[in-house]
Amino acid sequence: MRLTVHTTLESLQQLAPEWNTLLHQSYSDRIFSTYEWQETWWASYSPGELLVIAIHDEAGQLIGIAPWFIEVRTDERVLRSIGCVDVTDYVDLIVHRDHIESVHRALADYLAQNALAFDRINLCNIPDASQSLTTFVAALQHCGFQVATEIQEVCPIIKLPETFDQYLESLEKKQRHELRRKLRRAEGDVETVDWYIVGPEHNLDEELARFTHLMAASQPAKAEFLSNTRNAAFMQHMAHQANARGWLQLSFLRVDGEACASYMNFDYGEGIQVYNSGLLPEKYGHLSPGIVLLAHNIRHAIDTHHKTFDFLRGNEVYKYRLGALDTRVHMLKARFSG
Repeated sequence: MRLTVHTTLESLQQLAPEWNTLLHQSYSDRIFSTYEWQETWWASYSPGELLVIAIHDEAGQLIGIAPWFIEVRTDERVLRSIGCVDVTDYVDLIVHRDHIESVHRALADYLAQNALAFDRINLCNIPDASQSLTTFVAALQHCGFQVATEIQEVCPIIKLPETFDQYLESLEKKQRHELRRKLRRAEGDVETVDWYIVGPEHNLDEELARFTHLMAASQPAKAEFLSNTRNAAFMQHMAHQANARGWLQLSFLRVDGEACASYMNFDYGEGIQVYNSGLLPEKYGHLSPGIVLLAHNIRHAIDTHHKTFDFLRGNEVYKYRLGALDTRVHMLKARFSG
């Protein structure tokens, strides 16, 4: 195997032609691990020293990527995952399915040989089923690292049935009744309620401006997040990247022509990922516009034959009322003990 280290954005761009091909051959195939997401995140934030390790086999095929960086603090240097932690929900090593053990061993060997470059390892948001929590942990321990993993947060997910009626029947009786009541109320004749998904006929920049207005209006914490120019630039750039590749699903609910709720989702693989939302919290509250729009999104996901509806990180009550069940993401912590 040939191992190369990429420490600049220009060097990282050399991997672009091969990156997503490998991703599709791995168990880490999520939008957050695409080249587009990783490159956009690093270009937007650059919070340390880039350290992306690429591994090619003897035939020259890319079989492994460790998308890392070193965060430099006043008192320590911490090896972290690109994307960690706030705006990226799942992060993992990208390894060809047929080369997991050998790539994990090679990465652990590299870290052991270069242990003076950092003080500790802190890898976030690793999904439940990832072999980084088993095979990579074992490889690190074999190379002299003390390793611990812990549950970091939950990611509630709905496994979608074949029809929306089946979905409704899967809910608890009380929640099913409440959702049907909200949908009926929104379909009443007092106000005109409609919804749409942004498509080629829309101006994306105008729709993104509408979304960020609703996002900022929904919660003070979201308004504060968007007031950071780096966060706002990342959201804007990533939305354009995702839209160009057919991954963006931006939806709005309108009441009498006024957008009052919105969801920025990603349509990637066999699932829909609910990334962020916006809402006018006071106006139209009697119509529960956020829940009504989510129900439309779930129905659309079922009608388009998606398998999962992933609410991503966070244990908000409404996710469980809509039938989601917990999966988890984990933190991997390690120190070299020689």
